[in-house]
Amino acid sequence: MKKIYLGSLLFLLTSLVGATSNSKQNSDSNFELLVHKTPTCGCCKMWVKHMEENGFIVNTKDHQSLVKIKEELKIEPEHRSCHTGVSSRGHFFEGHIPSKYVFQFLSEGNPDAIGLSVPGMPLGSPGMEVEDRFTAYDVLVHYKDGSTKVYAEIRK
Repeated sequence: MKKIYLGSLLFLLTSLVGATSNSKQNSDSNFELLVHKTPTCGCCKMWVKHMEENGFIVNTKDHQSLVKIKEELKIEPEHRSCHTGVSSRGHFFEGHIPSKYVFQFLSEGNPDAIGLSVPGMPLGSPGMEVEDRFTAYDVLVHYKDGSTKVYAEIRK
């Protein structure tokens, strides 16, 4: 009886270790971003730091111009900001989006959505912190059909 119990316990522990390493591996690839930015933009670097501090794996690629990348991703000029993150699944994250909304979006798996954006560079957004100044802003969700809607309202 003791051997059966120990064997079952060993099997259970082995299964749990395997499941934990698999979920970590999945979360690593799901929460990895390639951030396209210009080499001199300080707020882009601060947003990357914000994302890393909140559990994302971030690689950066510097460009002199990001217009071509934004056009390829179908990010309209009125929705653009200074940097563009792209997930391992091809979703875009344009501008100073708080990490919790990127995480939430990637966890939801909406098949019709292609990304999120925070147009412009609102004061108080991640990477745009200036003393205690704050400008209310919206995080927009973008869909394959070209439409957008408010995903989150940031009012401080």
